[in-house]
Amino acid sequence: MRKKVKYVCENCGYESIGYYGKCPECSSWNRMKEVAVDDKKGTKGTVRQEKRTIRRLKDIVSTNSDRIITNINEFNRVMGGGIVRDSVTILTAKPGAGKSTLLLQVANDLAKMDYRVLYASGEESESQIKNRADRIIDTIHPNVWVVSDNSMDNVLEFIEEIDPDLIIIDSIQTFILEDFPNSRAGSPTQTMECANQLVKIAKNPNRPRAVILIGQMTKEDEIAGLRALEHLVDTVLIIEGESGEELRSLLTSKNRYGSTGEMGFFYLTDKGMVSIDNPSEYFMTARDKDNLLPGSAITVLKEGTRPIILEIESLVSNSFTPYPSRISECLKREQLNTLVSIIEQRVGISFYDKNVVVKTTGGIKLKEQASNLAVVMSIISSVKNIPLANDIVFIADVGLTGELKRVPSLEARIKELDRMGFRKVYVAPNSGVDIKTNNLEIIQLRTLREVIDNVFNHK
Repeated sequence: MRKKVKYVCENCGYESIGYYGKCPECSSWNRMKEVAVDDKKGTKGTVRQEKRTIRRLKDIVSTNSDRIITNINEFNRVMGGGIVRDSVTILTAKPGAGKSTLLLQVANDLAKMDYRVLYASGEESESQIKNRADRIIDTIHPNVWVVSDNSMDNVLEFIEEIDPDLIIIDSIQTFILEDFPNSRAGSPTQTMECANQLVKIAKNPNRPRAVILIGQMTKEDEIAGLRALEHLVDTVLIIEGESGEELRSLLTSKNRYGSTGEMGFFYLTDKGMVSIDNPSEYFMTARDKDNLLPGSAITVLKEGTRPIILEIESLVSNSFTPYPSRISECLKREQLNTLVSIIEQRVGISFYDKNVVVKTTGGIKLKEQASNLAVVMSIISSVKNIPLANDIVFIADVGLTGELKRVPSLEARIKELDRMGFRKVYVAPNSGVDIKTNNLEIIQLRTLREVIDNVFNHK
């Protein structure tokens, strides 16, 4: 009888019943190694799991409200109100973004509330973790246990030993299970099997536990490994932020227990991640009426369920080259070129000999079309060298025709402006706005030209 074999890539651990010269997973050549298959581990020898009880959907008790709430407000917001007790979350970011720092803070914060936390690291030694903790935490609570070991088998034993409420794995791509000796750490097989074991631990109905995995990020800004890892977990968190800058954005691209797209903001300091509980104040420059400068306009973004007031700055300068610059880190170059073209064609201001630079306070990205009117008005303010009042706001998209377009969630944005004490907001016509405000005047205009005339002729 012919011996059963399979082929395993030595580079990434990809398995196949047939030989490939080029690995379908990692594209490396001539790395597929023939490995004998143990018949006892085949499908015929698999042990069937214990049959679960079938129940009506309406009879099942929801656990969504059973959350572990930290004292870090922005973290709670992004998680949907706290950590669900039987959930699995993966947190990813570029190196140095603050993943381990944030989770150490979460671990110590929950330990103070009598939760038991296990922090398992396959990358750093225990002394390295302790050095970071000494730097960012004033008093380390005894309810936090730390182990430096890349063996998932050992980690599972430690879980049984100390019975933690929260398990932090740093990072999932560094751990291995002894049942798969032919797969190296970080291979798709090891990563998925280790994650599967942790999911079983978290979802145990008799002893639910929260699990947070740290995931390495590739050069393409994606979680390293198979896409199936993102499907396996309940929540995917991403930390964004430019190297050398303090601001960090924590956002969710998937959340089974909350809003997808929710975003929280932090300072990354020597003392760890500091929650920015009122981002609207952070993303605006405080100026009195006597110190207004041209090129600044205010809009309201919607990040998840929360409106954020944001200042947009523009600088228009003379160009002495055949190709003027169009520079912006907060929106795509094509979008900036489109808005400049609209100004040229619909307003009659020429930019063929002018450089245009656009940025936002704090470096936040402009992902919504609702900010387009504010971008346009900041550019026009700069080119005219006339400052805009710091108590007026622009919330609308601008079409190629120069007409203003409606945007979603306008009511929530306007309520935030009224709460913050702004005087005027410019929006598109027929926006369906019927909101009682205390001091905010809602001005509905049809075209960009009308907005310009109204703003600069009624100062």
